[in-house]
Amino acid sequence: MASRCELRFAAPDARTAALLAQRAMDEVLRIETKYSRYRPDSIVSRINAAAGREAVHCDAETMSLVSYAAALHGASEGLFDITSGVLRRAWDFRQPRVPGKEVLEPLLALVGWDKVGFGGKEVYLRQAGMEIDFGGFGKEYAADRAAALLADAGVRHGYVNLGGDMRFIGPRLNGRPWSIGIQDPRDPDSVVASIPVSHGALATSGDYERYFELDGQRYCHILDPRDGMPVRYWRSVSVLAPMAAAAGSCSTIAMLKQQDGLNFLNASDMGYLAVNDQGQMLFRDV
Repeated sequence: MASRCELRFAAPDARTAALLAQRAMDEVLRIETKYSRYRPDSIVSRINAAAGREAVHCDAETMSLVSYAAALHGASEGLFDITSGVLRRAWDFRQPRVPGKEVLEPLLALVGWDKVGFGGKEVYLRQAGMEIDFGGFGKEYAADRAAALLADAGVRHGYVNLGGDMRFIGPRLNGRPWSIGIQDPRDPDSVVASIPVSHGALATSGDYERYFELDGQRYCHILDPRDGMPVRYWRSVSVLAPMAAAAGSCSTIAMLKQQDGLNFLNASDMGYLAVNDQGQMLFRDV
């Protein structure tokens, strides 16, 4: 998952804990192996390699994730688009350089959910050079699956944390909620708030994970699929939801919607804590 991952849960003894932890880790690794765009043998890489040539047969799990991506595209009015990953070719956040139109325009021509054909058991990218990428909800999906596996095995207290995307199985052993700190998006050693959580999920999107600054402007890795440029309005958005996939998707969509992100958050049934470009915190309990 290219990030720090953590399992924390109560078990009756060390042997049971080790067995359950391994089972949860195996599930996370299974999902990463199956869907990582960095692995040439993953289903995502096979779909991308066949772009413009042929449809790729997919199993039910993959088709459900593609259907979820379609739903997110609709809910975000086209801003959450899993074909927009090709835009990363224009941006190297290790170097403070903004790509020009001549770099972005050919990549933008490869972006568009309308260019994806899917149905039954097949996915087809209609244009050569296109890519899909489940990175927008892959970690969260893995957290949900690992937590569900532990819960099915009888775990009642604990959480799964994959790079800050968290799914809670239940409160602490003493019944008290977990206190989760939300990172200050401008100070990695500080938190802006602590949120008590016992059940459900918590995920955060922000402009501080991968970015560079140039001429006083911050350019982050969350890119608007319409123009290929980084979003600017929110420093971070944290969302509480029943599932990690929903929390992560909602936080990313709010980032992508920029000024309209607050209306999107308020229209949802989810709690949130958001920090805007002026450092102002806005929140809603659930």
